[in-house]
Amino acid sequence: MSTSGAELLRQIKSRISEIDPADARTQASNGAALIDVRETEEFAAGHIPGARHVPRGYLESRIEGAVPDRSQHLILYCASGNRSAYAARTLSEDLGYEHVESMRGGITLWKDRGYEVEVPRTLTAEQRERYSRHLLLPEVGIEGQQKLLDAKVLLLGAGGLGSPAALYLAAAGVGTLGIVDSDEVDLSNLQRQVIHSSERIGMPKVDSAEQTITALNPDVKVIKHPVRLGADNILEILPDYDIVVDGLDNFPTRYLLNDASVRLRIPVVSAAILGFEGQLSVFKPHEGPCYRCLFPVPPPAELAPSCGANGVLGVLPGTMGLLQATEVVKLILGQGEPLIGRLLMYDALGARVTEVRVRRDPSCPICSREPESISDEEMGVFPDYEAFCAGAH
Repeated sequence: MSTSGAELLRQIKSRISEIDPADARTQASNGAALIDVRETEEFAAGHIPGARHVPRGYLESRIEGAVPDRSQHLILYCASGNRSAYAARTLSEDLGYEHVESMRGGITLWKDRGYEVEVPRTLTAEQRERYSRHLLLPEVGIEGQQKLLDAKVLLLGAGGLGSPAALYLAAAGVGTLGIVDSDEVDLSNLQRQVIHSSERIGMPKVDSAEQTITALNPDVKVIKHPVRLGADNILEILPDYDIVVDGLDNFPTRYLLNDASVRLRIPVVSAAILGFEGQLSVFKPHEGPCYRCLFPVPPPAELAPSCGANGVLGVLPGTMGLLQATEVVKLILGQGEPLIGRLLMYDALGARVTEVRVRRDPSCPICSREPESISDEEMGVFPDYEAFCAGAH
């Protein structure tokens, strides 16, 4: 460092508060926020447990997302204590943070004291490039991207809703995608099922979807279930996944899915489409209502015709499927406000979105009962949903 640089650093340090690593360790245990201002590669090589990563070069644009409360006690550190001194000056003098300190000696002195250092899992260079826009988001970052890569999501259907959801979940780096679909690609599918292509007509949809996903992102493991979901296999398939994306088009299977997912405590991101209208909700067991709370019985057939009978605007499944993918990512990251207890309704012709609150039914035959109270014998016993739905009409 030049003489002028050393003098400037001395002046900066005279204007900020410095703290010894021992005191920083104590203050962190009492609620102070540790901020690592080093570069991404340095942070990945090892950091203080619990530290939040805000590189000095992005300090002004990211610190508010990491620490929105300007009265919060912040302890900044770098490798030796120099960069954190400059950062502390910026936060306290330019950005209005009230209680900012720089840790003397940085993580080097911290290590010399024998204090714990966490070495996180790292992304490969290719992954850092692929997910670079995620890594820029404080709500995602490296930790969030690792959550996505570790997540296992089951898509029920590789059709109109499942196609866009699968594409964007794969692009986001969701590590395992299971796909349940027993159909083959048909020419009439291609108006909306964008994961398939003309040359794959006649191919099983799970195989077609796998080809597209693998070509888009080789990080993603695709597990194919070329079966029709039913009472005989649902408890074998669902437990391997964290979240279910419901792209089903019939009521009997939707009621089966609801009952099984509540018993297994697996959240379901559910969407439905018809004509120019779509609806979306998140059913997270025991944190909000279940599907039966919203629809205790199926609507009459004349009020809920199929897309095959009444048609659907080709782009509508894309809109709703992408909203499903967004809700899945939010659930994985633990960010934002998922559509739990809310039903979102979209009118494409009017370009209007309406939201309706949905409450848990205390007398619901499914979610009013805790899973622990269900015996092993009962767990795999489901009613005749075909008869149930037919009887409701």
